[in-house]
Amino acid sequence: MTNNFAQFIKNMTTILVENGPELLITLLGLIVLHFIVRGVMKKFARLIIIRVSKKVGMSTEQEKRITTINALFTRIAFVLLWGVGIIVILGELNINIAPILTGLGIFGLALSFGAQSLVKDLIAGIFILIENQIRVGDVAVINGTGGLVESIDLRTIVLRDSEGIVHVFPNGLIRTLSNTTKDWSACVLDISVAYKEDLERVEEIMKEVGEDLRGDKEFGRYILKPIEIFGIEKLSKASMVIRIRIKTQPLKQWMIAREYRLRLKKAFDKHDIVVG
Repeated sequence: MTNNFAQFIKNMTTILVENGPELLITLLGLIVLHFIVRGVMKKFARLIIIRVSKKVGMSTEQEKRITTINALFTRIAFVLLWGVGIIVILGELNINIAPILTGLGIFGLALSFGAQSLVKDLIAGIFILIENQIRVGDVAVINGTGGLVESIDLRTIVLRDSEGIVHVFPNGLIRTLSNTTKDWSACVLDISVAYKEDLERVEEIMKEVGEDLRGDKEFGRYILKPIEIFGIEKLSKASMVIRIRIKTQPLKQWMIAREYRLRLKKAFDKHDIVVG
């Protein structure tokens, strides 16, 4: 056993010495190709975005989808590149790769019988991408957990919540998926005011604050439609709750909500409106 191992080390040393330059060139070539592929894929994505923008205009949603699909194909290209590269390196080491490929084939066959969940994840991932359900950069709620979508693969989706915790969901185990930032978003606010206040007057003030915010140079560009006042949502012991909604561009609802609350508070103070 010891003699065989020593002979193996001797043979590998001889091969490395004889084929060292070729191996180094191959490895450097793979590294260079890795960066070239990454650069080409990024440039290709930018080119598509520019061309679509010139023809029909590029929305944030379209850009998200292009970025997501581009990242997926980039990973696939890397796997193929390094897979072929490893086979080439093994050939330069005079290692017979036929038994390895045969073994991989047998292993793959055996794996297919026990990897039903993996196949399920892959199929689910394909449909998620084809149906454009979610993209990198969206804010989504998956199986009751919300967060920013950081990556989408054929097998998993990765979310990062507001506390910075990363959640990984196998695609095949996703039961519910809610995309809160697809096409447009909205901030829905429940405003409590005292019973003694005149409802029509309060709603008029709310509408004025909404229009003032919509006309603001900094915030108005993110608001898609005028404020919607739905009326009294519920009645409590001390106050009545008025629900409103402001449609915004994706991911801008929280910023608009905070600014609207600030301006509404100032307006209520100015008009002596008592909140509940």
